[in-house]
Order: sequence, then C-alpha cells, then structure tokens
Amino acid sequence: MSAEPPAADPQPPRLAELPAIEAAIWQQLARACHDRHHAWRTPVLATVDAQGLPEARTLVLREVEAATRRLWVYSDARAAKIAHLARQPRATLLAWSPRLHWQVRLKLRVTLHTRGLALASRWARVKLSPSASDYLSARAPGEPLDGTAPALLAEDRAQFAALEAEVLEIDWLELHRDGHRRARFDGHDACWLQA
Repeated sequence: MSAEPPAADPQPPRLAELPAIEAAIWQQLARACHDRHHAWRTPVLATVDAQGLPEARTLVLREVEAATRRLWVYSDARAAKIAHLARQPRATLLAWSPRLHWQVRLKLRVTLHTRGLALASRWARVKLSPSASDYLSARAPGEPLDGTAPALLAEDRAQFAALEAEVLEIDWLELHRDGHRRARFDGHDACWLQA
C-alpha cells in the first residue's frame, strides 16, 4: 500500500460581491488583533526615510476600528518609523494570508500620538503586559550596544507611542485556482481591477 500525499488545504468559499469582500477584509483585520496565529496580526509597514528611500518593517496590529476605517499600532517613540512618519505621514501596510490566499495593501494617513489621552489610556493597558519592556529600554531601537545588558527606564519615562492609521484605500488581491481577482476600496467606492 502506497502512501498518498496529504490533501491540500481547501480554499474558503469565494465571496462574489464587493461589499461582502470589503466587510470580510475588515472582519479579518479585527480578528487579527485578537488571534495570535492570524497571518495579518504581523503586517509589514512601509514608510519613506529622510533620503526618500523606502523602509519596511514587521509590526503588530493592535486595534481595528472598522466604522472609522482606523488601525492602531504601537512603537518605541525613538524608532526610525516615528521620524519617517513625522516628516511624511503617509505609509502602506501590507499583509498576506496563506489560509485565505488574500493579500491586502492599505494606503494610510498616520497620526502619531506621543502624549495625551489616546496614548495614556493605551499605555495603562500595555504597562501591565510583558510587552511593556519593549518601551522601557534606555537605548533607542537599532542603537549599538557596548556589550553590556541594556538598562531599563522607569515606567513613567516609557518611550511609548501609538500610531493611529486612517485607511485611505485598500487594494485586495485573491489568488485562487479558478482565477485571481483584485479590487480597490476607498471608503466611498469599490471597483474590480485586473489582477
């Protein structure tokens, strides 16, 4: 008896209408905030540096507000992406789901929060979690170490920042054995695109 190859994971049923696809995108983004295993939990954020060169990094999606088309991510306030976004508050977020066979590219307008109520309420939650130490290093992200263990700051001196990203446009791509599909959603209109 010969061993048969494992069956490929079946693709989920295809959605036919643009409004249903857009709603499903937002549902998946919201799910990614709470499901540590969702592929969209760690998307790639692309910004532009001072020389006009692209920079990309993986981050963790923390909050989704579908009704206002907003996403929230957190950062060390000294990270390079903060300086990039202070100069140019536009960015792109890229996520791929191998389970859904969906890629989304989200064009964003980002507002930085380094003080105020929006930041304080988020820090109040984060400081109780293990990830609080991510914002308590005495050294900035990417700074060379001199061989000693990095020291931590006092909690009240945390370098915590929140990035509030308004989603201006979503470019959705579905890779499917029956034919690839692509669409664009900008909050007002939706249209099919050539894949």
